[in-house]
Amino acid sequence: EVRLVESGGGLVQPGGSLRLSCAASGFTFSNYAMSWVRQAPGKQREEIASIETNNLTTYADSVKGRFTISRDNAEATLYLQMNSLKPEDTAMYYCAARPWYRSSYTNWGQGTQVTVSS
Repeated sequence: EVRLVESGGGLVQPGGSLRLSCAASGFTFSNYAMSWVRQAPGKQREEIASIETNNLTTYADSVKGRFTISRDNAEATLYLQMNSLKPEDTAMYYCAARPWYRSSYTNWGQGTQVTVSS
């Protein structure tokens, strides 16, 4: 059974940092491209960062220079380091996985809430 379990969310003040983790199981993690996707209430889902099997990364303009996506294939874990957080980063954050040869994501975690507020 494929499982993706996010953790690390919480309440943080503007300008602060958080590190999200996504523990993967039930599939060969190194063969999957991974992504972080967020959704704020009343807003569309937004893919903010992705990492391919060769560690090539892409970022949405909204987080470029502040967030860093990384993966540890030995631990089957995906990370998102978030710095200089802003109130507009408040959202539910999900990790998603797809086989390297697929263009759409096939598996999703349950999400972790990030709230940026003073």
